[in-house]
Amino acid sequence: MQSPVAVQTADGFEESVPAPESLRPWIAEVGRIPVLTHLPTHFTHVPQAVTTLVLRTEPSGRRDALVVGPRTRATYAGAKEPAGCLRLRLAPGAVRPLFGVAATDLTNRVLRLADMPGPAAELAREIIEMDLGDIVLFLESTLPQVLSESPTRREHRRLLDSAVAAIDGDAAPLREVATRLAVSERQLRNLFTAGVGVSPKHYARITRVRQVIDAAGNTPWSDIAVATGYYDQSHLTADFRSLMGVTPDRFFKGKLPAPTACQSVTTLAG
Repeated sequence: MQSPVAVQTADGFEESVPAPESLRPWIAEVGRIPVLTHLPTHFTHVPQAVTTLVLRTEPSGRRDALVVGPRTRATYAGAKEPAGCLRLRLAPGAVRPLFGVAATDLTNRVLRLADMPGPAAELAREIIEMDLGDIVLFLESTLPQVLSESPTRREHRRLLDSAVAAIDGDAAPLREVATRLAVSERQLRNLFTAGVGVSPKHYARITRVRQVIDAAGNTPWSDIAVATGYYDQSHLTADFRSLMGVTPDRFFKGKLPAPTACQSVTTLAG
């Protein structure tokens, strides 16, 4: 049985709520992280298979609007200075309507919202000047006016929603999910990669590792492996180490990889 320490993750500082119904076609969740006065020496960014619009505010008042793509591996960062942020997690299939690119173009990248080619970039200047509490209300009134989608794109988003729900709910294999949705495996894989940013298989791996982190406590690893869909404990350990860079035992004992610099902002051409 493991005795985990309080590993500091970026998500652990966040308070999140579902997005308002009017934003659900594009934004699934709204998270807020307050300005932290007592910074941890280092913290973990757990892999996450979603694209996030991050509105970051420094104590000086300086603001950034960033687009953070899906993260396929964990990173370990050292905190440099206090900052608070609003994090808007996109729904499956929402990247192209908002930002004008496929989600896979953003995977493991951070870009400035103002540099994106899609309609959301036109809102960057207004968003940066707003109080964080006003941004969601502004998007509720604005996004439905600036976004238009074809019936085909709406159907693709519906398929992605159903596929994500199936993988999240019962870890169904791709073949079974495709059969349920009456599409080919190849079509579903292509839709998933373009609309989510990772393959269905990698999405399932990230989901399971996040479930392991949430479930860790005084429960044997073998029981957690079964509960989270692994064949056995050795498969859990191998997958965790592949995505987190360290075994579960070392992770929860606080024996983490050395912190590295925060991910740099790039451009689509970079």
